[in-house]
Amino acid sequence: MKQTDKPGIREQLRYRGVRYLSDHELVALTLRSGTKRMPVVPLAHRVTRALDTANEEVNLETLSALDGMGYTKAGTILAALELGRRYSGVYLNRVHSATDVYPLVRHYSDRKQEHFICLSLNGAHEVLAIRVVSIGILNKTIVHPREVFGDPISDRAAAIVVCHNHPSGQLEPSEEDIAITRRLSEAGELLGINLLDHLILSPRGGYYSFVESGISLR
Repeated sequence: MKQTDKPGIREQLRYRGVRYLSDHELVALTLRSGTKRMPVVPLAHRVTRALDTANEEVNLETLSALDGMGYTKAGTILAALELGRRYSGVYLNRVHSATDVYPLVRHYSDRKQEHFICLSLNGAHEVLAIRVVSIGILNKTIVHPREVFGDPISDRAAAIVVCHNHPSGQLEPSEEDIAITRRLSEAGELLGINLLDHLILSPRGGYYSFVESGISLR
């Protein structure tokens, strides 16, 4: 069994701090080891993708079914996720502006493909859920309003904030970004779920907010 993480992860943890590690690096540290067929870093990427694409809460069966996992490793990941929920208090955090949203989604900034993320908010603009709606093919994400609003409707959300990353590092929105934002805003108006903002994330750090930049959402 191959032990621990890719060389350098523990050193980054020691000298830079846990906040600078990517999601798959955190998963690799949590797993500690892989298998003969599945080293820990590729396994960590699989687990991260499973967490990103889960349509509902990840459970023991889902994670243990991944090649290289099993019940022990799956249980370790679930325990780490539950501790994070209990101690970080991400959910029910109140969102006032893009600066409140960014810390909750910035770990998606370094994804190699575009991830489109939706935050469901209640009437007090407290976070009910954060979900990956779609993952793009290469650098193009296909997003449809029914995919974006399906879960917020089930959450009985009053509002949403959407985000996506630009793997290229470019923060300025494309014409397509602007078009989908206005389309989502119009759909939300019909459904009674307001689109509050759209953030673009860059692997170089920082974000672009439609609202802060004065771009009309309608």
